Amino acid sequence: MILKVLSTALVLALGASHASAATYKIDGSHSEVGFKVKHLMLMNVKGRFNKAEGSFDYDEKTKTLSQVNIKVDVASVDTNEKKRDEHLVSPDFFDAKKFPNIEFKAEKVSGIEAGKSFKLPGTLTLHGVSKPVTLDVDFRGTTTDPYGNEKVVFGATTKIKRSEFGVSWNKTLDKGGVAVSDEVMVEIEAESNKAK
Repeated sequence: MILKVLSTALVLALGASHASAATYKIDGSHSEVGFKVKHLMLMNVKGRFNKAEGSFDYDEKTKTLSQVNIKVDVASVDTNEKKRDEHLVSPDFFDAKKFPNIEFKAEKVSGIEAGKSFKLPGTLTLHGVSKPVTLDVDFRGTTTDPYGNEKVVFGATTKIKRSEFGVSWNKTLDKGGVAVSDEVMVEIEAESNKAK
């Protein structure tokens, strides 16, 4: 009898916790997934992906973020240089025809507070390779826009080595070094809307 009561209480508690979590979808018109990489060992070249989508659950009562999914359309890469973008989507780099999306997924992190940073471990799938990656997240907080949309806003960064995902094209420079650095800084700015 005691076990039955405890089981029922646990189910109700889990149900209540799940019910208080709201789903948010990333607002593509107010969000950006970008990157920064060294060219010729000296110059930072920046780019972005013009098409990205994603969603997550956020429980404001328990300060829990869960079910994080971000998907980027590789063919939408934009470095403000057409020939470079064409090279990036080719088999030398992203091979967009074979691997059309980059995805990041994370299960759950608790104890997050507005105005503070936290670590979000998850799995990044790039160029057909999946590896653990941790995002450094700047949780900006929640707000409501002039149209009544409830928002969650955050920024996130991480560093990856592209060679670990099979993206290893490069050229050796005459004076030493390489044309494109292996390390890539990923930068995300995201504004999301509460699903209705």
